[in-house]
This record gives sequence, C-alpha cells and structure tokens, in this order.
Amino acid sequence: MKSFSGSSQELLKILKNYKRFHQLCYSSLAQAKRTNETNPALHKADQIGLFYSINEDDRKRVFSFGGFPKPFMDNVKTFTEASIMIREPALEIIDYLKRADYNKPTIRYVLYGKAGLGKSLTVAHILHYAYCNGFYLLHVPWVWDWFRNNRIESAPSTFVKGILDFPVISANWLKHFQAQNEHFLSAEDEKIIKTSQDYVWNQRETTPAGSPLSELVIHGINRVKYSGAVVSAIINELKLAASAGRCKVLVAIDGFNGFYSTESKVKAEDKSIVPPNKCSLVHCFLEATKQDWKGGAVVVTVDQRYGWPPANKSPLPVYLLTRKGFEHLDPFVPVEVKELTSEEFHSMLDYYEDRLWFQKGKGRDELAFLSNRNAGTLMKLCASL
Repeated sequence: MKSFSGSSQELLKILKNYKRFHQLCYSSLAQAKRTNETNPALHKADQIGLFYSINEDDRKRVFSFGGFPKPFMDNVKTFTEASIMIREPALEIIDYLKRADYNKPTIRYVLYGKAGLGKSLTVAHILHYAYCNGFYLLHVPWVWDWFRNNRIESAPSTFVKGILDFPVISANWLKHFQAQNEHFLSAEDEKIIKTSQDYVWNQRETTPAGSPLSELVIHGINRVKYSGAVVSAIINELKLAASAGRCKVLVAIDGFNGFYSTESKVKAEDKSIVPPNKCSLVHCFLEATKQDWKGGAVVVTVDQRYGWPPANKSPLPVYLLTRKGFEHLDPFVPVEVKELTSEEFHSMLDYYEDRLWFQKGKGRDELAFLSNRNAGTLMKLCASL
C-alpha cells in the first residue's frame, strides 16, 4: 500500500468526501417508515403503510413450519428480520375479531384479490395477533402444498371409509400445531384442554377421556399411521372446548378454494389421481370451517393459482370457491386485498433502501409501472439476480 504524500488540506478533503459517501449509504436508515409497536392488537389506522417487526421468538413459534410466501421468507433470511407492512385488510379483520361476540356462531372471513397482492401476509399479520391474544391456532399455510407433489404417500383412511390419509403431511401439520400452541399444551393442569371421549386406535393403543390434548398430538406424531385421525380428533376437541367457553380458536387457511379444485398430482396405490375431496385432511378442515360451533373465528383466502377454476378468470370468491364451496362458507364476510397505495408502494421501497438492498435512484416510477403496484411483482422485480 502506497503512503499518502499530499498536503494536509488534500487529506482533509478526502476524509470529508469519504464521510459524505458514508452518510449517503446509511442516510436511508433514518427514512424507513417503521413503527416500534410490535403488538398487532395495538396497530391503528394511522399506522397503515408502516412496517412492524415480529420478534424472533414469535416468528419461530408461529411461522417455523410455514405461513410466509417463499419470496418473503428469502427476504427474512437476507434482512435478518421479519417485518410486515400494516395494511387496511388486516386491521379490518383484527378489529372484527376484537369486537366479535364469541358466544354466537363462528364468523367466517374470506380474503380475496388478484395473485400477489398480499393475502398471505395479511393472514400472517392476523395469525400474529391471534397468537399474542390467547387464541388456539388451527393453521394451514398453503393448501396446494398437499397436492403438488406426486411423491406424497397416501393410505386408506383409518377413520373414514372411502377416502385417503396423507400420513406424513398430517404428522407434519401436527408438528406445526404443536409449535404454534406449545404455550397452551404445556400450561398448568387446570388450563389444559382434555379429551372428552376415549379414542381407540387399535386393540392395544387407546387415548382415554380426560387425557391432555398434548398426548393426542404426540401420539399422532409418533404413530404416523394414525396422524390423520388425530388431526380430526384435535379439531373436534377444540370445537367442543371453544363452544363451552374454555378457549378461543382461530382457523386460518391460505388457499381455501384448493379444497374444491380438481387439480392434484397425488396418486393412490392403483396410480389413480387423488382429488382433494378424497383426502381426509380436507374433510377435517371443512369440519373446522363449519358454523356449527362458537368461541372462535375462521379466516380463509381464495387464490387464482390453482388449476381450476382457470387462473385468468375473476378473483371473486363466488367464482373461485365454486358453488359447493360458496355454499359451505355462506354467510361470510368478504374482505378485498387491493394493490398497494402510492404511500404503501413508496414505503416498501423505503424499506428496501433501509435494508441497503438497493441504492437510491430515479427508478421508482418505472417500478410502479412494471409492477402495477402489485406487492408480489414488486418483490420479484427487486429480488437478487
């Protein structure tokens, strides 16, 4: 390295230029639109467009097994934080959950809108609210994951004739349920939900009435063959407990219209395609979304990215749910997720600058045009090469 041979004034000028460069690189940190309020119950309308961070413990418990779209999860790893923008649809449903009368039949909420507008992250925001405010969570991160792989193992159902279990997927869902509700499953004895009936698995294995719900979960994880039946039992027990006023339950399903799709890559032993209506997990969560219980709420999304109905048609629930799905959920409260507002769009780009993901420039108008202020498309345009 060569030594500096210039005058002290030249050295001072170089140092000033370096300081200015350093300030330009990091000045965006002060411009990022954030809120320090991490409790979703305290988020208000005047915070729309601001980002809030989910602390590491909550993120691991609620979202370790899914719940974030893959591009967003890539950003979480890159930015070493999970920050979600506060938007109107999430605040609307959270407000409904706060004001609901849980002594009356469960209310169903349907999030709809074009692909990429932020329905999954809206569900994530609502899930975080429910987790922080004492709800049991019955969460399906993405229905299509159950039917997109032709290597998924299936077996005749152990509790319903004529349909098939997906034992490994059911066991993985039980792990997800265990992680999200660990604080309830390991609570003090008087607060633990206990089984209302005997569950006989075979001649040697039985879960007697009065057993903690955690025993059911562990049995389903350890005895994969019965995992589908255990999922059904857990949903049944939570519906009974919630109806009796012993707990509150949030059912959250991303891609609910997948239950009524004809698209599937899963094959039975005879190589025939297994449609969703022949899957025991689908029957379990259709039971969870009925209005025959109280003490909880149901939040689902409908999405255009399934094989049927065709993706180029309307994103409205009346089309995507098909007649059978619409009748199953009716009556429900529809909540539309729209394109980013101008303020939200610039707030998202401010966040990327805050994370030093790209330099400040004059390309915001171009990004707005190319993305049409679609959050998912904008995320892809700003992704790494």
